[in-house]
Amino acid sequence: MLFINYPKCTTCKKAKNWLDENNISYTDRNIKELSPSFEELKLWYQKSGLPLKSFFNTSGILYKSMQLKNKLPGMSDDEKIQLLASDGMLVKRPIIVNGDTILLGFKPDEWKEMLLTD
Repeated sequence: MLFINYPKCTTCKKAKNWLDENNISYTDRNIKELSPSFEELKLWYQKSGLPLKSFFNTSGILYKSMQLKNKLPGMSDDEKIQLLASDGMLVKRPIIVNGDTILLGFKPDEWKEMLLTD
């Protein structure tokens, strides 16, 4: 299981603590040091079943400074994925990649349902 996060992000810290408390093993990946590639993002988007917009960190400084709220509607999916791949700080985090399961953001109830098996 891959845990993609930004170590300075408080939500990512909470998610990491949750994983550790639940004894879930993972490979830790800093999104700023190793941004997801175009191919990874495209695959995760396809597996997730989520709208592509949900992959954007809409509360981030970079998203706002680039005025992406106004630009995204006129872009193709491939253009959006290319933009996400250009800078990890544009990508919503944390991300869990576990086989065909893709989790975006930290929602403890969803994580519990998807990651904890009896």
